Amino acid sequence: MALYRRGIKSIIGNLTLVADDQALIRCEFKASRKNDASPLLDLAEKQLQQYFAGEIKQFNLPLNPTGTEFQKKCWKYLIDIQYGQTVTYKEEAMKISGPNYTRAVAGANNKNPLPVFIPCHRVIGSDGSLVGYAAGLKVKQTLLEIERKHL
Repeated sequence: MALYRRGIKSIIGNLTLVADDQALIRCEFKASRKNDASPLLDLAEKQLQQYFAGEIKQFNLPLNPTGTEFQKKCWKYLIDIQYGQTVTYKEEAMKISGPNYTRAVAGANNKNPLPVFIPCHRVIGSDGSLVGYAAGLKVKQTLLEIERKHL
């Protein structure tokens, strides 16, 4: 199966989008010099720009993150969190498997291969603080501010 990569510059830094012929499979917080031709990457880049500009509130493209069944269950929950809203890791755990799974949920969110597209930035600490984001808390804060600005 062919993989296509595209490096893009964004307001949250350099990103690399990775897709196959059917779906977007990764969004990485790093630069790539590749700029493969792909209608799916064209769509993903356009929608990402629209999201950052506040023109769209959800993405409409096929996603296929690779992970365990538990991780996929957590990521599916993330997609259902409304634009501009936040939930706590404990609230997510309660919906997924119960309060004893808070750390497991946080670990699954940390492994999210499609951040921004699967909005793990919408999950916060029980005390309302910004905690745990693979790209750093400044990026998480920026994403939440974009959404709050365009509600």
